[in-house]
Amino acid sequence: MDCIFCKIANKEMDSEIVYEDDNFIAFKDISPRAPIHVLIVPKKHIVSVNHLKEEHKELIGSMFLVAQKVVEQLGIRDKGYKLAFNVGKDGGQIVDHLHLHVLGGWKMKQEMDVQKMP
Repeated sequence: MDCIFCKIANKEMDSEIVYEDDNFIAFKDISPRAPIHVLIVPKKHIVSVNHLKEEHKELIGSMFLVAQKVVEQLGIRDKGYKLAFNVGKDGGQIVDHLHLHVLGGWKMKQEMDVQKMP
């Protein structure tokens, strides 16, 4: 398979890994959109949210628990952060492998300007 995230998960490509367990790997995004930008990737290849099936329920639930561990480790749990899935090319998904963006490390204004959000 020629998937960059699969190669990172299989240690065939270097990446700045911040968390790993049997089912997930989390690493720093190479084109960050925030001071802290980490991708949480299941080691099982799933193309996108559109490709999730009933059998993936536990995996997806675990993905959010991994996000809790990652934000704690990165020191942004209590300060605030964003979690985002991009789905499909028009939704901003660049790599065809399901991944959860963890973004944080910046101070948001009280009134957010949605047009300027990363």
